[in-house]
Amino acid sequence: QVQLQESGPGLVKPSQTLSLTCSVSGYSIRTGYWHWSWIRQSPGKGLEWLGYIGWNGNTYYNLLTESRTSISRDTTKNQFTLQLSSVTPEDTAVYYCARAGDCSGYVCPWYDYWGQGTQVVVSS
Repeated sequence: QVQLQESGPGLVKPSQTLSLTCSVSGYSIRTGYWHWSWIRQSPGKGLEWLGYIGWNGNTYYNLLTESRTSISRDTTKNQFTLQLSSVTPEDTAVYYCARAGDCSGYVCPWYDYWGQGTQVVVSS
């Protein structure tokens, strides 16, 4: 069974870099044409896709946050990481990692496995 688990600090100060890691078990992130994604939900808002790293290491980012976003992976640990720089209180959200299928460029039509989500608050 595929399981994803987010980890990272729950509190980040404005202007700093938010860094979260998603640990994956039950499936290798290097195989199978899957796309390992980061998604967030801010208070009172819908889900916002931030980007993904594919099984082959390719990355795609939401154009609205692309300049501040980096997704990388450590295949030896079967983990992938989100870094979001220059954060503001508007980046306060629950952050999820998820596995996506059939992605074409910026579009991922479906997700089958999700982490439980981790709350990140941006505040001084």
